[in-house]
Amino acid sequence: MAGAVPLQLLALLALAAAGGAANAAGRKMVGVYELSKGDFSIKVTNWGATLTSVVLPDSKGNLADVVLGYDTIAEYVNGSSYFGALVGRVANRVANARFVLDGKAYHLFRNDGKNALHGGKRGFSKVIWTVKEYVAGGESPYITLYYHSFDGEEGFPGALDVYVTYQLSSRYELRLHMNATALDKATPVNLVNHAYWNLAGQGSGDILGHIIQLFASRYTPVDATLIPTGAVAPVAGTPYDLRAPTRVGARVREVSAGKAGVYGFDTNFAVDGDAAALRKVAVVRAGGGASGTGRVMELWANQPGVQFYTGNFLDGAKGKGGKVYGQHGALCLETQGFPDAVNHPNFPSMIVKPGQVYRHDMVFKFSF
Repeated sequence: MAGAVPLQLLALLALAAAGGAANAAGRKMVGVYELSKGDFSIKVTNWGATLTSVVLPDSKGNLADVVLGYDTIAEYVNGSSYFGALVGRVANRVANARFVLDGKAYHLFRNDGKNALHGGKRGFSKVIWTVKEYVAGGESPYITLYYHSFDGEEGFPGALDVYVTYQLSSRYELRLHMNATALDKATPVNLVNHAYWNLAGQGSGDILGHIIQLFASRYTPVDATLIPTGAVAPVAGTPYDLRAPTRVGARVREVSAGKAGVYGFDTNFAVDGDAAALRKVAVVRAGGGASGTGRVMELWANQPGVQFYTGNFLDGAKGKGGKVYGQHGALCLETQGFPDAVNHPNFPSMIVKPGQVYRHDMVFKFSF
């Protein structure tokens, strides 16, 4: 474990962000916890259950950290890019920050124009989680974190018990298991890991040379504010057809990012196959030809959708080791329920009823 010490400054920041309801959470210890298996390691902090580092070798044995992030916890507290965060209660966007459930209208915090984004002002990425179990090494190192979300938090109904486990389950394989139990009211749940990946190494430049393949024959078109229209459209014949391996840079200029003059993917794809089954979602290969790293990442998951984001709004933020993250400096693959599903009855439901358990599994398989 690296840096698991009380952080008074962080506690004060957490209290300021959370208000009186989080007084107890503000007194918790915040730390950075390392899991390692040979030359493969990750780091996680219980601030936002955030994945802060993934270090692995390339085809020549050179180690690099392949996720974007910050050097200090305080930067994660103040940051707005959700680097590596566990996002909820409902990740992605909710139109007009409003939905109706069981005949009652619920109003959320508007933090993306008139819409709600990633759980609101103080979503799960902006709270202190409790470390329940931690095994740093051995055959299958893991850490399990817990958060209790109270009824009415950020406008959402019902109390919710949430757990996430990060595990190095085998050689060069990272597993995430998320589950959430609704305690007393029906509530929407959509948890997402928001890691930013650059397989050439964080801060090494853009990912336009990376090769992406998505196992998705359909996508959800959006309006100018990135809210789904309600359609689920075929990708065939569109720039969204990434079913064959495709260089990221070959398509980003063909896709609007929802803001004039900004291009790139910020798109939910409907993953092929049984939405409840663990299945292959994507394959990403680092670009660069003979001089490249040779790193490959396969993503498997059991959610109906995946948000493919190409770092369109990275704007020169200073990251780990003084690296500067420019536009398209990383990509995100966030397996998820469909955005704004609470307002589209034709989308797969994200409602969890009292006593039911939401489950979300992700498996990252690396090779080189």
